[in-house]
Amino acid sequence: MKTLSIGKMRGLRQCSTSRGAIAVLALDHRNNLRRALHSEAPETTTDEELSGVKQQITRAVGPASTAMLLDPEFGAAQCVASGALPGDVGLILAVEATGYTGDPTARQSQVLPGWSVAKAKRMGASAIKLLVYYHPDAPTAGEIEKLTRQVAADCIEQDIALFVEPLSYSLDPSQKKLVGGERRRVVVETARRLTLLGCDALKAEFPLDFNAETDERVWAEACAELSEASTVPWVLLSAGVTYETYLRQVAIACLAGASGVAVGRAVWKEATSLAGEERAAFLRDVARERMARVTALCDALARPWTELHSPEPISGEWYRTYGGT
Repeated sequence: MKTLSIGKMRGLRQCSTSRGAIAVLALDHRNNLRRALHSEAPETTTDEELSGVKQQITRAVGPASTAMLLDPEFGAAQCVASGALPGDVGLILAVEATGYTGDPTARQSQVLPGWSVAKAKRMGASAIKLLVYYHPDAPTAGEIEKLTRQVAADCIEQDIALFVEPLSYSLDPSQKKLVGGERRRVVVETARRLTLLGCDALKAEFPLDFNAETDERVWAEACAELSEASTVPWVLLSAGVTYETYLRQVAIACLAGASGVAVGRAVWKEATSLAGEERAAFLRDVARERMARVTALCDALARPWTELHSPEPISGEWYRTYGGT
């Protein structure tokens, strides 16, 4: 069991149910949300439209989640300022620049220029999220590990919890995504390596190609293997699958040791093709109900994150040395 500082404990509690299940609504999308809104001409999606959609989704669906994952460019400050983000819902803030640089088979990630863990903490974030493109055998693996350690150190300094989100990719230029047993190996090995670098929670991909492997017993075995590899609580990404498929994955993952979810498009993606009252009605009547169902499922089945984290001992004069001063 990992011992957490008081600030990290407080932040994770702000992002979970009273039982310790995490149900995050992910809305930190940037370029891919531009494409979803105007697939024929993504460049016509204005910053104001992007921010407006994020506020609309947050206001309608956020109350059914335990925390919102937002970006610093178009989502977080705007949702706080407008009141779209409820005061009793946690705020997880992304620190990375969107996308990646470098070769597609040796991807590089970076913190968004001009942004930092300290700034996120100062504006009231409950936790930090760092997305990295990672393959344990890639030539850039060491560079990504170094970045993860640095952001983890920044989070320790600011006493704020860190979620790390590794996205896998193929080292074969002719194959965009990992499939078969290689996907399982990479996702599990990634969890084993990156959770040792100072993060407090892992946002993990489903550890199988569910289109190729339909036996749910194998799904459960792979999720259990992921739980064993991760030294911190992990939550399941939706990665663009359908809502019905995601519900099946969530139930199996939680029963195999996951502490919850970080779900995005599986809940709200249809809203991007709607407008006006149609969009508002979908978010209010469909997306919010979807999120509420996912949250309830996690609260019933997920492994509480408190089973893997405990608070640091608190003495009568703990405040004298808190933060090193």
